Amino acid sequence: MGFEEEPPEPGSALGPGELVAGQYEVLTCFARGAFGFVHLARDRNLDGKQVVLKGLTRPHDTAAIKLAEHESRVLTALEHPNIVRIFNVVSHRGQRYLVMDHVDGPSLRTVRESGGLSIADALAAAVQILGALDYLHRQGLLYCDMKPDNVIRTGDTVKLIDFGAIRRTGDRDSVVLGTPPYLVGRTEIREHGLTERADIHAVGVMLDELVECGAGDPGAESFRRLVARARTDYDRRFADVPEMLRQVRGVLREVRCLADGRPRPARSEVFAESAALLDDGLSLAPPLTAWTTGGTATLGDGRPAPAAVATGLPVPHPDPADPQTPLLRTVRAPDPARLLTKLAVLPASVEVDFHRARAHLEAGNESAAAHCLAAAERNLGWRAHHDWRTSWHRGLLALAEDRVSEAADLFDDVYRSTPGEPAPKLALGFCAEHLARPDTAARFYESVWVCDRLYVSAAFGLARVRLRAGERAAAVAILDEVPEISLHRHGAEVAAVRILAGHLPGGPRPSAEDIATAADRLRTLTLDGEETWQRLATTVQESAFRYVLEHGDGALPPGPVLGDPVSEKGLRDRLEASYRALSRQARTANEHAVLIDRANAVRARSLW
Repeated sequence: MGFEEEPPEPGSALGPGELVAGQYEVLTCFARGAFGFVHLARDRNLDGKQVVLKGLTRPHDTAAIKLAEHESRVLTALEHPNIVRIFNVVSHRGQRYLVMDHVDGPSLRTVRESGGLSIADALAAAVQILGALDYLHRQGLLYCDMKPDNVIRTGDTVKLIDFGAIRRTGDRDSVVLGTPPYLVGRTEIREHGLTERADIHAVGVMLDELVECGAGDPGAESFRRLVARARTDYDRRFADVPEMLRQVRGVLREVRCLADGRPRPARSEVFAESAALLDDGLSLAPPLTAWTTGGTATLGDGRPAPAAVATGLPVPHPDPADPQTPLLRTVRAPDPARLLTKLAVLPASVEVDFHRARAHLEAGNESAAAHCLAAAERNLGWRAHHDWRTSWHRGLLALAEDRVSEAADLFDDVYRSTPGEPAPKLALGFCAEHLARPDTAARFYESVWVCDRLYVSAAFGLARVRLRAGERAAAVAILDEVPEISLHRHGAEVAAVRILAGHLPGGPRPSAEDIATAADRLRTLTLDGEETWQRLATTVQESAFRYVLEHGDGALPPGPVLGDPVSEKGLRDRLEASYRALSRQARTANEHAVLIDRANAVRARSLW
């Protein structure tokens, strides 16, 4: 396989005013590529419409002529909005010329030299470029010369030009054309030839060149990981354009959402949605044990255990190439034991092993899950080192075994492979939160929540981070963003009441405004039973009682939950009644006695 990296010696260009094929009047020669001069001309048959003529610099070079003929045959059959249109092939003085639309606008090279592109603009251009490449690849063609010079921007549209290096997929004989560093290395070409991954590599190099992003730019980390995967070694690179395009769109969505705060939800093609809420009780009324085991006014942590997160995170969609995927899509069971029974009768495959591993994790059997993952890795063979699904499931197992730091490393590997997906960021947010890295946790949670309001686990995680920083109002504001249509809207409303009325860990007690707001929210909150309402009401009344003891009667506004007026005696009467109501929820004689003692202790003293 030969290489052609240096431009040839120049031939002769057409002169201004020269008439080509009796139709195209040359205006100027404005560029020269590796195999052709590029002229701007006027089409006399179309009212002077400007067109571009591309000829040969080496008209007697057999290889160049062959390439030009190939390019003309291919391009005249192509039709895509992001590919320059070739509509004629003419001869003049024994030389062939391609006649194409004149795309009026700067190349991305010119744009780069005049200040560069923002991350969002570069990714928006990449979506169009990859769309064009996907079209070519589906026609069995490789572009092979992607670089900023060959992409013209006109308004919001970009178009690929200069198809002199185009070749058929699988062609191992033609001369290799391309421009370092966009062209892949000789070792890859020798081992694999030019493939779709070579075009992907070139897009990655170009994106890296077009954008100068700082650490504080929205989505900068995801963008860097996207570029890194496009440019990495052959085996870890995006396998095809659709795979990269999914991640480009995901990162672009993240960048735009972080910039303007407007959600742009989109269903993932990689991870299934999870209905689980990663929360340890903040979304529920306090349990009766909050009063029967000593009791504390401090709000609970709300952070779920790592094992609960392991079974509550989203899971990857089954690989469509796996032979058992069609059957797995039909397998349903109400509990992990019965799911494992059904999976046992399926023929072995990587996806069956992954499904079995997750079922064992849900059943609390980590050793069996590890055995299934080992089987999946054996089935994958050498691909196990490059398949992010392996890292994802290893991360779930590490969480289940409380190895959170190791899980974070594994999820980080998944993030490198799928930078546009919310799921690995959600997992990394939890790991950072558990490892006492609040700033990192908040960054990951926010990148998920700002894009899609249906990832309520991210909202709860972000609220917990704000709570531990003593930012009560910020935590409530985040929970208020949970949409009405969400399955967890009710839990978010309950959590907001608890946060407003609770004593933050290491922080201040609620203010009069906080307590009044909690009472007002509780009044309008639709709950699933009298017992739930009673536990929440008792929490709010306790906070109000402590506040009145410190600040006196009249310090809080009246209302149905706190009474009218709000006084020490009135709150004592309400709390006594609330504790006695809670005692009727007791399951043991000891719990009942503790709650009656609380009622007696708070009862207003009488002179009689």
